[in-house]
Amino acid sequence: MKKEFTDAIFSKVTTDNMVKKGKVLKSGNFRIAGKAKIEVMEDSEDGVKIILNKDENDTIREIKFVCSCGQTKSLYLDYSDDK
Repeated sequence: MKKEFTDAIFSKVTTDNMVKKGKVLKSGNFRIAGKAKIEVMEDSEDGVKIILNKDENDTIREIKFVCSCGQTKSLYLDYSDDK
């Protein structure tokens, strides 16, 4: 048994070419887009949750702010050097 806690790593799937017919999603409409770690922090005074979506190397890819009222805002980070 391991003596250390490890971060859970989740497979990210995408449905870029998904045909939206009915309520059944077929496995052929999905592809694995990578792996992700999810970290959740909560501000007890303002009722805002901050969700950090990281890749396998702990690089933050998305910062999502979730208000207790139900509204969400996301900030996507792109580290590519395309100019």
